[in-house]
Amino acid sequence: MTNTATLPGFASPAVGFDQPFEMLHACHDRVERTLSLLARLVAHVHAHGHDEDSRSAARDVLRYFDLAAPHHHQDEELHVLPPLLASDDAAQRALAEQLVAEHRRMEALWAVLRGPLQQWADAPPASTAFPQPEALAEFTSVYADHIAREEGRAYPLARTLLDTATLSQMGAEMSTRRRSPATGTP
Repeated sequence: MTNTATLPGFASPAVGFDQPFEMLHACHDRVERTLSLLARLVAHVHAHGHDEDSRSAARDVLRYFDLAAPHHHQDEELHVLPPLLASDDAAQRALAEQLVAEHRRMEALWAVLRGPLQQWADAPPASTAFPQPEALAEFTSVYADHIAREEGRAYPLARTLLDTATLSQMGAEMSTRRRSPATGTP
């Protein structure tokens, strides 16, 4: 298994919080790469068993979905979805409500997947089969459909409803959420 740091194309795009929607798109790229890493991890363990590379990959997946994904969902629920929820357009409100419900579903699925991945990261069991294949398949599927809805509909709609000052505040708040309390740095 190859370490994520050496995978081609794993570098993050050079966008900053002064471009909040571009940052949200970059987060989706990282979600997709992490889901790909998770699929490769499961296939690697099935074919070759547990090893240091699989433990490292499991830790990478855990780190992303424990830390970055919750921030991303919070960004959307605090900045992207409120203008859609406040819209007079019933379809926009329904879209926002669906996306929030999908966040909750992904969080519930992550809670199921987290335990086995933590075990793989810490002290892998003798079994090479992932113990929650249905949850894993649903997690991946829900994320794929969710990203398509956000990028295809929610983000473009929300962009039209947010002015420059609001976008600037959105980016600043997104950056603040990611700052380490101890150091004040991202």
